[in-house]
Amino acid sequence: MDFFWYVLAGLGVGLAVGITGVGGGSLMTPLLLIFGFPPHIAIGTDLLYAGIAKSTGVYMHARRGNVNWRIMGAMAAGSLPASLLTVLALSNFEHPEHYQHILTSTLGLMLISTALVIVFRKRLHSLFQTNLSQTKSTRYIFICGIVLGVFVTLTSVGAGALGTAMMMLLFPAMAARNVVGTDLAHAVPLTLVAGLGHVLLGNVDYYLLAGLLIGSIPAIYVGTKIASFVPNKVLQPILATALASFGVKYLFF
Repeated sequence: MDFFWYVLAGLGVGLAVGITGVGGGSLMTPLLLIFGFPPHIAIGTDLLYAGIAKSTGVYMHARRGNVNWRIMGAMAAGSLPASLLTVLALSNFEHPEHYQHILTSTLGLMLISTALVIVFRKRLHSLFQTNLSQTKSTRYIFICGIVLGVFVTLTSVGAGALGTAMMMLLFPAMAARNVVGTDLAHAVPLTLVAGLGHVLLGNVDYYLLAGLLIGSIPAIYVGTKIASFVPNKVLQPILATALASFGVKYLFF
């Protein structure tokens, strides 16, 4: 019976991701915590789930020429080593229970940040238009990659919404489809590396992972098909409110 609920969770999150474009980690991890999974299992399983579920999307974007591999490479050069170092730091704790508070507090911070980005993305874009040279923008996106590598590994949240926001601010002339494609191309190796790191830490529930994938992969496809019929202006603020509420809970309680 538990497996049915895991499939249903994957279905619900997959539909939400397909319709709104909100990253799966920001929705899935709080849901798994509600199900009663400890934070290290929820985060580790969700990271591996995200890496697998998003892989098909990268292939489609790459075929359409929507990936800027130079920017993706600069982000990955910062995020992948940072992710590995974060896993190494977690491995120094004797038991996962010893770093649970770090995970939940950081998760709260990332959920609140993601909620703010969802609501104020366009306003942030207009307020922080940058006129940096290509070299400086690439250098800054490398630093952003380091930040994402650490926080995504700790929380499974941010590879989508925050990565997209960072690129929009640093590369304002970049077409929206290229921003999305490049961010997705970066998110897949990051979540896979972080997820495999959590595998080594023993933080992945494979039974749960299978259920989430079975439910979400077809649901994401269906969600993208019905996205044009659902008003994002209504859905995204609701999702942002939910994420912010979870964020406050995990950050302060």
